[in-house]
Amino acid sequence: MTFSGKRTVCALLASGTLACGCIFGQSPIATPQPTSRVVLPVDESKMVTLHGNTRPEAKPLFDKGRVDPQLAMDRMLLVLQRSPEQEAALEGLLQRQLDPGSPDFHHWLSPEDFGALYGPSDLDIQIVTSWLQSHGFSVEGVSKGRTFLQFSGTAALVQQAFHTEIHRYVVHGEEHIANSSDPSIPMALSPVVAGIFSLNDFQATPLHHDLGTFHRDPRTGKWIPENQNLITQPLLRVVSDYGTFELVTPYDFATIYNVAPLWTAGIDGTGQTIAIAGRSDINLSDVATFRSSFGLDSSNVPNVIINGADPGYPTAGDRLENTLDVEWSGGIAKGATIDFVTTMSTKSTDGAFASALYIIDNAIAPVMSFSYGLCELYMGASGNAGYDLLWQQGAAEGISEFVASGDGGAATCDAGGTPPYTASNGFAVSGISSTPYDIAVGGTDLNWANNSGTTYWNSTNTANGSNARGYMPEVPWNATCVGDAVDQLIGATNLDEEQTCQTLLNYGIDLSLVSVTGGGGG
Repeated sequence: MTFSGKRTVCALLASGTLACGCIFGQSPIATPQPTSRVVLPVDESKMVTLHGNTRPEAKPLFDKGRVDPQLAMDRMLLVLQRSPEQEAALEGLLQRQLDPGSPDFHHWLSPEDFGALYGPSDLDIQIVTSWLQSHGFSVEGVSKGRTFLQFSGTAALVQQAFHTEIHRYVVHGEEHIANSSDPSIPMALSPVVAGIFSLNDFQATPLHHDLGTFHRDPRTGKWIPENQNLITQPLLRVVSDYGTFELVTPYDFATIYNVAPLWTAGIDGTGQTIAIAGRSDINLSDVATFRSSFGLDSSNVPNVIINGADPGYPTAGDRLENTLDVEWSGGIAKGATIDFVTTMSTKSTDGAFASALYIIDNAIAPVMSFSYGLCELYMGASGNAGYDLLWQQGAAEGISEFVASGDGGAATCDAGGTPPYTASNGFAVSGISSTPYDIAVGGTDLNWANNSGTTYWNSTNTANGSNARGYMPEVPWNATCVGDAVDQLIGATNLDEEQTCQTLLNYGIDLSLVSVTGGGGG
């Protein structure tokens, strides 16, 4: 692919600043064929184990036995790795692409050029493909960036080829499948095969908190929750009559973070494209209602790209996450084109990852949003390598990859545990957002409620639903039970850490929602 001309790529950040870059015209680059690295015969008596690729839950306590041997394992992904020389050359290019003094500054690669320069040779891919086919797998092909090779088969074929059984596991009341031990591959293939992206159906988690539905007060224009308990939990109910809250709308955001002058100057995303990676359908009428309710152009409808089979609505959480991402990306960059890519998950590949792969491998947008997270310990060596290599490819293509950091703080691997002893697996972050190549997006609390005597909101809302008056105090997303914001809220003064936490427990506060909540991007 060759870009012609020059285009400016801009992304509105949470700080209210605008990050911009340029994609310059490219001339075709010389792409010498990489040296083949599979130099030994593929001998199945000489295998190597891909260590670190068994889920922690795959243990006898949760094991319910083998799956049906004919269970379909569709769209599995072999993770292909670069040679040390290719990796060093790529890292050098990535640095030069960000150096204004370099001829390679902002000289982004197409997916095809990336694969030709930094992927395995044609011969290596042919050898790996032939090996998979010899075991009965169907091979759908290699990605344009030559980072993944997609294939499909059954659980029985996986056991035969990779020497691991696929079992059923019931974890926290949910049934899953996963490999029961680390897989193996022929030693001859190890120079080009890093591993299998996953052999399980444990998926990344949508990173949002559902606060229920709202209605608009016709008198004041303010937004009122249908269930106020969802808003006031877990801290606001500590103070008996403390029920004040405000809803942040796109125009509120523009006021708080000084985006409004950019909109006035015509810098509102018009002419730019943002891609959203998802794994659920969305209802476009929901997006239209969001835009019309908050004074945005409702005729700016997102493009929906279904990658393969229609996923439908796998969970309510997926639908809500994907809808939120589409609405708010277009709510801040209100003139931008939003391309929503959605992919059905399989028994071995998370649809959200497959959507991100589609976005990057087809270079459909210069900005991408990915709002799923997963503890890096649970992702396994191949899962971590897969995200690292994909985000690295996106960076070389000039794609700004915004990835949610998650709200588990240093206890990302303990999400869903039993409070107040949730953090038991040690320090951990979301492996999806902690690579060197993505932008890990954290959170912030607007701490206006603890700054009495200053009015940050107007008493009534405008026609577009906003009523913020300007910037207001913030607290980084770290809701420890000994934070200043919490101390102010419960009226604590000069309490030590243990006393403050005990005070919250006395109020019946779930400490798992307080003491282990924070940005989890590493």
